[in-house]
Amino acid sequence: MTTSRKDAARRIGLLTGGGDCPGLNAVIRAVTKDALGNGIEVVGIEDGFLGLIENRTRTLDAASVSNILHQGGTVLGSSNKANPAKFAVGMNDDGTPKLADMTDVCMKHIEELGLDALIVVGGDGTMTTAAPYCDRGVNCIGVPKTIDNDLWGSDLTFGFLTATQTATDALDRVRTTAASHHRAMVVEVMGRNAGWIALQAGVASGADIILVPEIEFDLDKIAETILHRREHGKKFSVICCSEGARPVGGKQFIERIDLTSPDPIRLGGVGKMVAGEVEKRTAIESRYVVLGHVQRGGTPTAADRVLATRFGHAAMELLRKGERNRLVVMQDYKLTHIGIQEAADKQRLIEPATDPLVAAARCIGTSFGD
Repeated sequence: MTTSRKDAARRIGLLTGGGDCPGLNAVIRAVTKDALGNGIEVVGIEDGFLGLIENRTRTLDAASVSNILHQGGTVLGSSNKANPAKFAVGMNDDGTPKLADMTDVCMKHIEELGLDALIVVGGDGTMTTAAPYCDRGVNCIGVPKTIDNDLWGSDLTFGFLTATQTATDALDRVRTTAASHHRAMVVEVMGRNAGWIALQAGVASGADIILVPEIEFDLDKIAETILHRREHGKKFSVICCSEGARPVGGKQFIERIDLTSPDPIRLGGVGKMVAGEVEKRTAIESRYVVLGHVQRGGTPTAADRVLATRFGHAAMELLRKGERNRLVVMQDYKLTHIGIQEAADKQRLIEPATDPLVAAARCIGTSFGD
């Protein structure tokens, strides 16, 4: 056990912000059990920052975190619409949301709850939301969560490995249908502006073409690749397509816009477009599948359970050492930490020219549509 400092936290708040993902409960369990074992009280804040706005909390004890390690989602609930700085409190006459700054309300609740620190579990949006509280004297310790793996400063976030495995399983299953019917099959996966899921699931499943946001694709070259495969006896093709992928000179495909959310853009539709254009250009029957939130759900893999547990323990170690406003990260396969504000308003993206997996995929004949 690490020796506690005089100014170390004795009562902490714990929230899970943004979208849900496998491994969140493993973090909740690790933080709570570690804290209780070191004489620290844990207040669970419900539904992310929304619970902080509405002052909805519950005490976490050993019983409340028992038998949750293997469960997907989060027992505390979450919200990807609750940015206290721009919180929707109604609608304006023109149909746009009426926004209010609830930061002072949250600060009041933090004081009333007697919290010495906040453990905030989330991605870039959650860290961006937490940054103003750091500026106002609240000690926030971040734990990196996102299936997109796009949190700046960390080579890996929990939830990503499970989402990638889910996408890989789907691509494997689609391959048999594509082969049986001699079709081109497009599988659209999540990732927002980052192509990590598409890249790793595409390579793992042996996808013939991988489309990621960081590499603009040419529809004619995609068609050429598929026709070339057919000429050489490959009567089917599988395309793994990130939701944020876009054609050369084009824009990302937006499914809808939610103005009540801190991240209002909801991507989607590129998979359908690619399948339609492939069929038009090649006369090969094409289909598309959108995995969507299937990638967020379900039981976390063993690797994600272990990673989430390590992250949770590392967060508590930082608190016991008296560190302030730090984000636990993994760099070069080792756990370390950076300033939580360093990760705010940034995204970790693939660098196509230097990424070793992109290079490996190209060398084994995988096309990126360019």
